[in-house]
Amino acid sequence: MDVYNQTWIGQTLTVESSLDSTLVGRQGIVLDESRNTLAMLEGDRRVTLNKSSIKFTVGNEPVVIDGALVGQRPEDRIHRTYRKA
Repeated sequence: MDVYNQTWIGQTLTVESSLDSTLVGRQGIVLDESRNTLAMLEGDRRVTLNKSSIKFTVGNEPVVIDGALVGQRPEDRIHRTYRKA
């Protein structure tokens, strides 16, 4: 199954790039996902990230996901077909 179509809750998320340099390298377990945000547990803190401002990896997948392209509700994202770059 493609990483775009999997559920990300419970997976490790790593921010690979962002316009906000303080977000780059942050890593945590995905707790929740909405249309525009990802909530993750970083250590003992809950952190909410705006999808459109980050590029990230999920789990051990080598694919870097552009958050601006996955701005749908999770239940809609799972059934959508994404163009391969």
